[in-house]
Amino acid sequence: MTNSLPLLDEVEPLEYKLKSQSATHERMVIIDRLLGYYVFTDILRAETLLSEQEEILGKNLDDQSKWDYRLNFHQNKAIVANMRYAYNVSRRHFKEAIQLVDMVGTAQQQAEVYIDFTGTCINVRQIDKAKIYLGKAEKVLKKFPDFRLNARITARYGFLSLISRDYSKATELLLEADKQLSILPETLDIKDYYFLSLIHSGLGTLYEKNDDHERSIESYLKVVAMAESMNMRSRLSWNYLNLGNAYLASNDLKNAEAYFLKAVKNPNDVNPISHASAYANLGYCALKKEAYQESLELLEKAQHLFEEYEPDVLENHGNITSWRAQALAFLSKNEEALQQFNMAIQIAEELDDYKLLSATYENMAEFYANLENWESAYHHQVMHSKYSDLYVRQVNEQRQWELEVKYGAEKKRQEAKLLRLRATKLQLKALRAQMNPHFLYNALNSIQNYITSNKGDHAAKYLAKFAKLMRQSLEYSDLEIISLEKEIEFLGDYLYINETLRFEDKLTYEIYVEDDIEEDILGVPTMIVQPYVENAIEHGLRTQEQGLIKVHFSLADEQTILCVVEDNGIGRKKAREMQLQDEEYQNHKSRGTKITEDRLRILHSDDENKVFVKIIDLQDDEGQAKGTRVEIKIPIVDVPMR
Repeated sequence: MTNSLPLLDEVEPLEYKLKSQSATHERMVIIDRLLGYYVFTDILRAETLLSEQEEILGKNLDDQSKWDYRLNFHQNKAIVANMRYAYNVSRRHFKEAIQLVDMVGTAQQQAEVYIDFTGTCINVRQIDKAKIYLGKAEKVLKKFPDFRLNARITARYGFLSLISRDYSKATELLLEADKQLSILPETLDIKDYYFLSLIHSGLGTLYEKNDDHERSIESYLKVVAMAESMNMRSRLSWNYLNLGNAYLASNDLKNAEAYFLKAVKNPNDVNPISHASAYANLGYCALKKEAYQESLELLEKAQHLFEEYEPDVLENHGNITSWRAQALAFLSKNEEALQQFNMAIQIAEELDDYKLLSATYENMAEFYANLENWESAYHHQVMHSKYSDLYVRQVNEQRQWELEVKYGAEKKRQEAKLLRLRATKLQLKALRAQMNPHFLYNALNSIQNYITSNKGDHAAKYLAKFAKLMRQSLEYSDLEIISLEKEIEFLGDYLYINETLRFEDKLTYEIYVEDDIEEDILGVPTMIVQPYVENAIEHGLRTQEQGLIKVHFSLADEQTILCVVEDNGIGRKKAREMQLQDEEYQNHKSRGTKITEDRLRILHSDDENKVFVKIIDLQDDEGQAKGTRVEIKIPIVDVPMR
């Protein structure tokens, strides 16, 4: 949140201070600080404090000095709602927080709200929106670095890869996020530990999917140890449940049962579904221990919780029904067992769950065999074999699909690298085509004339300006991105030399930047405008008595700058006619502006079919040419930190 988060040993004194404090403002300050801790440790206490904070803020809606408390309120409310699985409530409060932080927040506050919002987006599978807001956070942090927030971004990207089933990338990103948080120079706060718990839970899931039970258990043990030591109780039942499941997958029934028991005994988890799942798994453990009556009682508890809180989720009921059927069969309650078996088959068919169908038919075959009903036993064994084969095929298809996703994602990454390489090659080509040899020759020839005419002051002045332009050109040839400020400075120097040396004051120019553009912060591709300015000079103004070039920069949208280059030249039609008679300028456009258009198309990689350069022929009232207007859409990119 906006203030440093309190440590565990600070919470009790703050609570004591809150009890003895009656002044509204002072209570709000203490509550705000306590919430930074309780949101990640004790949701019930957090909700109580949020209610009071909402009441206090409701009386001061017009007090602009309290905007930071309102921001923290909405951000905390959204995080708590997300943990409560109340995703619509979470999104509503994140919307309020984003509006506030975009208006008056610091860079770190903006990035933090964006990153937190992506947690809700990921939970509701709004993957594209999550990527957009992570991109926004990255953009902010490139200008104002924060290693802690960068680590959280890496973690979020890891979970996006996990959801996309690009498991190798997900593992790589989550391990990197863990490393980034571990090497932070400052002390970790409670939110850092919360993210670490998410990271290791994600790694536990990934190892489990790869049947690496030992590493899965190791990861979940880290999560449990962290949650217990940091008093993060709100999701502790889920952590116990995950660890129990990992032990169960490795056939360690004793440890599995121990952690399932811890899950049901934890009173602090706000979601009863974790308790329901733990009861169900305890029922399975009892079944394996041949404690059939105990198994039925535990499964019954699980069933009641699922029916109360998630009645429409069939996945919760399939295994419970199948396990109940087995327990009843072992207790010789054959009619009830058969009823439960058939119900399990029905649920599995509705879910297309071949694994459950295979297991249930196998158990039914054994059930009928024990009754010496060999015909039914054989029939159900055949059905078991059928669904077992279908399940194996389903698993293989799933693995094939996951491999395709993995290699598809890797292919996209490689294609992105190739595009960047292509853009770099085009950039070098563009820079080679940037300075027309005639411009260089004429500029140097003019300086030489000043020298031979004994105008040393003029020669020195223009030589210094020319040398600066050449130095900039060479320096920028190593850069892909420069600030808009430097791009404008380069254009100004280029036009100044044309005005004073080549055209001997027969050329005037204007460069105008809209007030809402921060040219020192916004980045653009290196020397992207100069070819169009040069084209205007060489084709439009070379024969004019008095030439004028206007360069205007404005924001087209949040991601794009619109640059307009306008001249009062002879127009494209007349220029083409003259080109047929003047070979030295025939290839100029293909060398300069054509390369630049290719660069723009690559840089606007989201839609390569759009037109990013628009050329308009200007005419007077009588339809006569009076110049050319070029509109260039330049993508805003981040200036690399140095």
